[in-house]
Amino acid sequence: MGSALLANLLLCLLLVAGSYVSGEVLDKRPNFVVMMVDDLGIGDIGCYGNDTIRTPNIDRLATEGVKLTQHIAAAPLCTPSRAAFMTGRYALRSGMVSTGGVQVLLFLGGSGGLPPAETTFAKRLQQQGYTTGLVGKWHLGVNCEYRGDHCHHPNQHGFSYFYGLPFTLFNDCVPGEGSDILIHLQHKLQNLTLLLGIGLITAVCVRVCGLFEVSLWLLVPLFLVSTLAAAVWYVPFGFIPTWNCIIMRNQEVIEQPMTVETLPQRLLGEAQNFIKRNADNPFLLFFSLAHIHTPLFKTPAFAGKSRHGRYGDNLEEVDWIVGKVTETVDSLGLASNTLMYFTSDHGGHLEDADSLTGQKGGWNSIYKGGKAMAGWEGGIRVPGIFRWPGRLPAGREVDEPTSLMDLYPTLKYLAKDTHPDRHLDGYNLMPLLEGKAVRSEHEFMFHYCGIYLNAVRWHPPGSDSIFKVHYFTPNFSPPGAGGCYDIKICLCHGEHVTHHDPPLLYDLFRDPSESRPLSPDSEPRYAEVLEETAKAVERHRSTLRNKQMSHDTHSQASTDSHSIQNQMTWEKILWRPWLQPCCGTFPFCGCKENTPQ
Repeated sequence: MGSALLANLLLCLLLVAGSYVSGEVLDKRPNFVVMMVDDLGIGDIGCYGNDTIRTPNIDRLATEGVKLTQHIAAAPLCTPSRAAFMTGRYALRSGMVSTGGVQVLLFLGGSGGLPPAETTFAKRLQQQGYTTGLVGKWHLGVNCEYRGDHCHHPNQHGFSYFYGLPFTLFNDCVPGEGSDILIHLQHKLQNLTLLLGIGLITAVCVRVCGLFEVSLWLLVPLFLVSTLAAAVWYVPFGFIPTWNCIIMRNQEVIEQPMTVETLPQRLLGEAQNFIKRNADNPFLLFFSLAHIHTPLFKTPAFAGKSRHGRYGDNLEEVDWIVGKVTETVDSLGLASNTLMYFTSDHGGHLEDADSLTGQKGGWNSIYKGGKAMAGWEGGIRVPGIFRWPGRLPAGREVDEPTSLMDLYPTLKYLAKDTHPDRHLDGYNLMPLLEGKAVRSEHEFMFHYCGIYLNAVRWHPPGSDSIFKVHYFTPNFSPPGAGGCYDIKICLCHGEHVTHHDPPLLYDLFRDPSESRPLSPDSEPRYAEVLEETAKAVERHRSTLRNKQMSHDTHSQASTDSHSIQNQMTWEKILWRPWLQPCCGTFPFCGCKENTPQ
């Protein structure tokens, strides 16, 4: 009798302990692994219809999770898109938009960047006790007033650990690949320097040969002007690989200029090690890949293995990297408590190609346009895949409008962050991902080209239609071509665009390639669509801190006393030596990372 009582008591204790452990597991906060590719086209991935490039690991994420088919970037270019992604808000709200010809940050030594007062999803999770890490590309600024203030740095925006490129991967980083930085301005400065130099040499020769009397008072100013012109061109532009192509670990420059050939392996290793170091506690890893932005990598293990040249090789390397990260999560037993997310910052760069390499930019499937082509679907529709075994249904497909900005409120919800926040433009995706909701909360979405409102999308309640209104479109060159080939980046203002009155109207449900504009004769709701989108624009404007905007829907937001400082002005973008990150003594910057052999 006594032994039976003791056995029952032990059984009760075990059941209580088991229920406590189970409750602890249920209450355990999930981990997050966010993977973003640079310039990836939605048509590049097998699970989105590509049958000529092998992406089995990315496809597996979709098979085991949820695939979004209308996942939209807030901008068709890196800097504004990533600012919106990180903050859950249109980039206009943080001043990360352009009014003119320069639409992304161009120098690490500039003062523009994501404002210190902004809040990122990393900062919110860090406040909830998460260990947060960013491995890879940042491209949202570093310093504000002096070298080392790091006001825009990832460590100041919620990332406990940073390893990677504070800038981005540009052609300038690899000898022989050309330049991406203000190339037209470079040519003008080079020509001016050359002309002044020729003038100086000619004047000296004339004086030495005694052909004419040339005063020293003419030679000295000409020498000074020539020297100044040479310095203005050569110092900022001649050393771009040293100024921009660097690697930092937290706030220390550890390689300058960086060795591009080994970059993929190093970034992957850092991502895997971050997961392993933090496997026992809640963590967020944002793995921001350097692929597939040009210059394309030449990793020997993948070179020549695809059917699409170097571009295909790079994409298959991306898939392998995604597979290794997934393998790390699964091998540590973290899969059932880890939300994995795969996406791109915007669409593929259609115009990027040359006679030697061939295709350098992505394929955007049936969708019109691409990177830097305003609101055309090909530049803003991106892959979106979520995997969370046991929590998200495997093989589910969501054909509702969603946004990169939705990640912020989704992570906030899953981390049980209920603290007040600013106005957000994204929505929690979990009801859609889990199948508890069938309609997106994005009834309207607003598409910006720089600071200018370019297009609006409306998903009317009770309808499958997704109407899209274009207020202006970029001028392709030559007319009728598929891009702005003369400059490779379409601009958003002046003679570079065509305004439409009435606006162009498409129904993406019936015409996803935006090839058949609607008219009052072909669309019974034509007038209603224009009226409802106009009302939505006014409501949207009322939420902006730049509260006064012109009544013209494609106009620039004007400023008032409460406006956010624009981070993309010439004053903030151009290189300043006193802001330049440097290892060693400026300007003699240079170091190499000590990596295991």
